[in-house]
Amino acid sequence: MRHTGAVAAGIAGGMLLLSGCGAVDLPLAGVRAAPDGTPYAVFRPCGDDTYRGPHLDGRPRGAGDGPVTTGWDTDRRGLRGDTAFPLFAPPARWRARHRGAARPLPRHTYELGFGHYGGDSYNATVTFTTEQIARLEPGRVWADGRAMSPGAFERLAADAC
Repeated sequence: MRHTGAVAAGIAGGMLLLSGCGAVDLPLAGVRAAPDGTPYAVFRPCGDDTYRGPHLDGRPRGAGDGPVTTGWDTDRRGLRGDTAFPLFAPPARWRARHRGAARPLPRHTYELGFGHYGGDSYNATVTFTTEQIARLEPGRVWADGRAMSPGAFERLAADAC
């Protein structure tokens, strides 16, 4: 009987490992167009969650997982709270490492995001092209694959949490 219980526990444990209990992707990052057209990053972590590793990775379209040619990244941890900043100018206290041009490049696809790893782990990402952001009307936010009002983005983020 003990042997059967041990085998069942081993199978259950193996299934748990195979199920890939990893971070889920949530629509908590967006890009907002300022009145002058400047794109701003918008982060909305869940509640008081800390986050880490904010990044902006830009690659020429069609490059797949090829090298990042523009953007920035940081290994900062323990960041907190909602934030918005010019897309290519993250807060100085983050000590971001910049790569390539500090402006949207034509025919590029970008991923903006951050992660929360602890408790209910999640990745917050938004993917967009330079052209999609260029077409955003002032005040609108690009998130979850579409343009929306700031209120709709706030509801989307709140519902995701």
